[in-house]
Amino acid sequence: MQETIYWLNINLMITVLMWVPYILNRLYKQGIPAMGYDENLPPVSEWANRAKKAHYNAVENLVVFAPAVLGYMMLDGADFEVIQCSIGIYMFSRVVHYVSFTFKVPYVRTLALGAGWGATVYIIAKVCELSS
Repeated sequence: MQETIYWLNINLMITVLMWVPYILNRLYKQGIPAMGYDENLPPVSEWANRAKKAHYNAVENLVVFAPAVLGYMMLDGADFEVIQCSIGIYMFSRVVHYVSFTFKVPYVRTLALGAGWGATVYIIAKVCELSS
């Protein structure tokens, strides 16, 4: 169970850090005024806008994934190896999704999103199985 919490927190940390490239690009392009609310600043790079969208997507998916993992743990599920594998698949797919979205790698973004979705659905199905 400790390992599951550890890997869930690694997923959380990766998602928390995804905003950094966007903010660094914004500071580079706009300088210190980027910290304010001035709307007359130069635009950020296109890749940074895509990184911001990928980060939003990661947050939206984590809102479903994390409670599913915690629900599984609360029900004392016995397949921790399988769940940890799902967490690993989710983590890997989110990193691949972020990079492929940011750098416009065709098809990879969609496949990575599907893999992360599949890992989440699997855990939710396990929770439903345990709770019935």
